[in-house]
Parts: sequence; C-alpha cells; structure tokens
Amino acid sequence: MSVVRSLVAPKGKVIFQPGQSCPGFIVLSKGSIKVTLTGSSGREVVLYRVRPGEVCLQTLSCLINDQPYGAEGVAETEIAGQLVPASDFHKKLADDQVFRDGIMSSVATRFAEYQQLVEEIALTGFDARLANVLLRMVGPTGVVETTHAALATETASGRAYVTRKLAEFAKKGWVKQKDDGIEILNLRELEQVAACLR
Repeated sequence: MSVVRSLVAPKGKVIFQPGQSCPGFIVLSKGSIKVTLTGSSGREVVLYRVRPGEVCLQTLSCLINDQPYGAEGVAETEIAGQLVPASDFHKKLADDQVFRDGIMSSVATRFAEYQQLVEEIALTGFDARLANVLLRMVGPTGVVETTHAALATETASGRAYVTRKLAEFAKKGWVKQKDDGIEILNLRELEQVAACLR
C-alpha cells in the first residue's frame, strides 16, 4: 500500500519538467512553485504559481489524463509539503470529500487567474503589465531584484522589449537601472499605469 510522502526542496530545484511522468499530487504547506511554459522559440511565460492550499493544474491534468508534464515547475522558494502517490490519487479523490472539494475550489480559482492572464496579455497594454509586475516584485528597499529576462518571462514578452520599456520608464523618472535590479523612483506613477489592468 502506498503512503503519502514528504516533499521538501530548496529554492531553484526543478520539481517537474516537460515529458516527465507525474509521481503524484503535490500538496504544499510552505513555499511557492513557479510553473512556466517555454515555446519552440525559447520564449518563456509564467503560467501560474502554486502556493499552500492551491492546486498545480499541470499535476492535476497529468494525473487525470495519465499524461506527462507539459510545463516546468521550479521551487521559487524553499518548499515543503506532501506528495500523494499517483497510485493513490484517484482513490483519495473519490473517497475524501474534503480533498475533492479543496481541489475543485482551487481549480475554479485557477481558472479565474487564467482568464485574467489572457485578458492582461491580449487586452491590456504592455506598460500596465510591466508596471504591475514591478509593483508585485518590489522589495522593502524599493528595488526589484531581477533581470530583464525574468521580467520578460513574467510579462509574456521579449527581453529586448522589456529593456526598451524600462528605458522609457527611466526617462520619465519612474525607475532607475541599478547593478542589483531596478529601483522604483515614482511608486505613484507606476500604480497609476498599473491601474489600467483593472
């Protein structure tokens, strides 16, 4: 008989990748997994993040459809949780109403997030998307510690486009490029630009 296994991984560890079979259902109690999709061109986009209490749609899809992963999941922080073995997943889903209800609720929430992602990419200007990501990622010192490539992944765009747009933001006095990232100089202006998402 299979048992729920402990799942612990350091920041930066690849949890799953395209083509890999799914060992079981991930239930996080600590940390965050960033799930990304990479196109044949090499461009990468963040699909979503999995945090405690949330469902990884890649894992759920793999288990329900008995297919390998189609995206990559990387521990964005140190993570801890449990792994319900694939062999036990369907039984737990059928027999455990609390488990099943939690999954269904999380799937509904994740669907709403996907709808928002599509709206942001298809119907929102890039300035608003970039401003929103900068505001989400800014640290307590007022610096976004990231690279232009990482911002491109977060905004579903190209690195060169992010670099040009950040140069425009810098000309306007909103941000300043630093060695350790991007310093936010005018939070209020970025908030106004980001408000175009809502």
